[in-house]
Amino acid sequence: MSHVTPPTMLPRLISGLSEIASGHDALICDVWGVVHDGQRHHPAAAEALYRFKEHHGPVVLLTNAPRVPAEVAAQCTSYGLPPDCYDAIVSSGGAAREELARRAVRKTLQLYYIGPDRDLPMIAGLDIARAPIQEAQVALAIGLRDDMNETPEMYAGELQAMRGKGLTMLCANPDLVVHRGERLLYCAGSLAKAYEDLGGDVIYYGKPHRPVYDSALAAAGNPKRPLAVGDGLLTDIRGANGAGLEALFIADGVHGEETRPYTAEHMESLFLRFGAKASAVTRALRW
Repeated sequence: MSHVTPPTMLPRLISGLSEIASGHDALICDVWGVVHDGQRHHPAAAEALYRFKEHHGPVVLLTNAPRVPAEVAAQCTSYGLPPDCYDAIVSSGGAAREELARRAVRKTLQLYYIGPDRDLPMIAGLDIARAPIQEAQVALAIGLRDDMNETPEMYAGELQAMRGKGLTMLCANPDLVVHRGERLLYCAGSLAKAYEDLGGDVIYYGKPHRPVYDSALAAAGNPKRPLAVGDGLLTDIRGANGAGLEALFIADGVHGEETRPYTAEHMESLFLRFGAKASAVTRALRW
């Protein structure tokens, strides 16, 4: 008796969230690349969040930003995103800070810090002392110190030194790259990947890792039919897959150059290449 392989279900190309919103009772939505571009918010995305929140359920912004939720909220507001279009923010930075607080509970934690000075508030108020590699107990990667001009290759020497010391790296932003306006910039995830390639130990906080999804779902009231929205296949969509969430892929985000031609067949082949799956695709988040 022959066995016939069932046909692959192609993703549905939709024009807006309204086409699928009624099947869901919460929205777990990515931030950078979906609701803002690092310079200004997307009004159509804000409108979609408003509509979903009003008619279907809570909206939780889930971000790999290496900042605590209050700072993410302030940043979003500075980009023009109305603070009443969502209910809560869960961030990888907040999760990493909680881990640092646990490690610093009995004595001062000696920390090797990799990131810009603007993100130092993430460790403010904790019993932490910044230390050179040879004196550090753990390393924290928030991002490149000058992400407008640097690449991960410029960190090869210090990553080698960290590996020699046997430091574990805590990665507060698993994203590899992000758009800031029209520019594509490297994130802490690129440093973490380079460190792993050297044999270094990395602990990731944020998408696609399950704990941050558990936090986001708890913030949404543990819904029965949540929908995850994101533009990163390796983080947003694979993370949603791992957490058992249905996913909506935003095509004109970080993978914009790879989403042509914009057909269901090409989207399916792109998903297969990244080991990800989304049931629906739209170019940008809109209602």
